[in-house]
Amino acid sequence: MEDDKKSESEAAPANERDDEGAEEEKRRRRKEERRKRKKERYLRELAAAKKRGICYLSRIPPHMDPLKLRQILSRYGDLERIYLTPEDPAAQVQRKRAGGFRGKGFSEGWVEFTNKRVAKNVANMLNGEQIGGKRKSSFYYDLWNIKYLSKFKWDDLSEEIAFKKATREQKLALEISAAKRERDFYLSRVDRSRALKAITERVEKRKKIEASDPNNSNPPETEEPKFVRQIPQTRPVDDNNGQRKKPKLSKDILAGIFASSHS
Repeated sequence: MEDDKKSESEAAPANERDDEGAEEEKRRRRKEERRKRKKERYLRELAAAKKRGICYLSRIPPHMDPLKLRQILSRYGDLERIYLTPEDPAAQVQRKRAGGFRGKGFSEGWVEFTNKRVAKNVANMLNGEQIGGKRKSSFYYDLWNIKYLSKFKWDDLSEEIAFKKATREQKLALEISAAKRERDFYLSRVDRSRALKAITERVEKRKKIEASDPNNSNPPETEEPKFVRQIPQTRPVDDNNGQRKKPKLSKDILAGIFASSHS
């Protein structure tokens, strides 16, 4: 009996180790399968991306949005992704003030077709043509401004959008910094002006009190006149004709010079 109990107690840890090893092997296999499926999906997407084509829209008519654009262009081919750039907020405010379209507008856009040949054909066929559709639509008489982008991928567009966003944020940060500096300078000038005004008011108030007090023996302070020092300067001596006299040599000096030359 004791031998049977010992054998059972020794077999239990061994079974647990075997179960743990089997579970670890299953987890490793599942991980490898997920990695393999992910790699295959990436390769399929990469191969599909090489077949796709992108068209550029240089102008988006008013009342046009991604949903309506997809409905119109899907009649010519299968579409993947659509991106429309929102218009500048300042232009949007100006348009609303002028009484124009008050909805959300877009300035430009990109459309990705499943097949690059279809994208190229659509761009060549629609560029410069009337959009058409229902006569009641607001963009019925607008024209297509579409161009096929050769060797252009959606990743390039993502990088361009990220670059524009970073540039816009940097410009906004510089404008905010400049506005803060101007505000601080203005507030400092205001504080200085208030301090000078307070000093002037105190001085004037003290002068009024001293002038109205009859018992005040001290006369009111008056501003001392400014003293300007006059420095005398030597003026040149002029003759009657206004010309300066030339210095002349003495007769004794001339006689000494000639006497030395004769000797």
